[in-house]
Amino acid sequence: MIDALYVAETGLQAGQKQIETISNNMANLNTVAYKKSRVAFGDLVSRQPAASAAEGKGIGSVGMGTKVAEVSMQFDSGDLKATENQLDLAIRGDGFFEVLLENGEYGYTRNGALKIDEDGYLSTLTGLRLSDQIQIPPDASKMQISTDGVVKVLIGEDVLEVGEIQLAKFVNDQALESAGQGLYIPADDAGAPLYSQAGVNGLGMIQQGFLESSNVDLVKELVELVTAQRGYQANSHVIRAADEIMQITNDLRG
Repeated sequence: MIDALYVAETGLQAGQKQIETISNNMANLNTVAYKKSRVAFGDLVSRQPAASAAEGKGIGSVGMGTKVAEVSMQFDSGDLKATENQLDLAIRGDGFFEVLLENGEYGYTRNGALKIDEDGYLSTLTGLRLSDQIQIPPDASKMQISTDGVVKVLIGEDVLEVGEIQLAKFVNDQALESAGQGLYIPADDAGAPLYSQAGVNGLGMIQQGFLESSNVDLVKELVELVTAQRGYQANSHVIRAADEIMQITNDLRG
């Protein structure tokens, strides 16, 4: 019965992590370009029952519970929503915008809600500049970004090309680690970033005047939440049942 308590405890811990992950997904339903997370479970090492090992009986091994094997992000694209804002960009397909972090390293995001910082550079709303270092002249009256990332501005009656936004991708995007605010930092398993013009080498197209929605499906999350809650309840019932059996055993001994 003591083993049953510990096995059910592993189920409660794993179920709690799943509920927390689903709750976080639902909380970010309206977060621009948010990527949902999924919990994968694995069974713990099983052991041979003492009686079986001693007497040579073929009872088989006994499982010791479950564990959270991995919490991974799902990089499926979300729907694109039109904003009519010339500083809003979305990627239709694979790829990331690369930004320069405060520590001099690089981060990656699919949140293309941009602004022009005090020095005229295209940057995220949190102030991180695109690594392409594209500077918009102060007298520009309009900015146009093509689907392949070429940035042009209108100055008076002249059209001037000021740079190109390249996209990055990874061999293993599942190895990207979330740094919050829609930023991802590549772990060693992600491999080196591969850069290319938008629309070639498997990268998506850039859509100006659009933002990517989160890829959270509310109905699926609700169904998974109910399932996780029922699993959590089942494990709590196991603990209660084991406790009652142990209590009966103690009463008989008394």
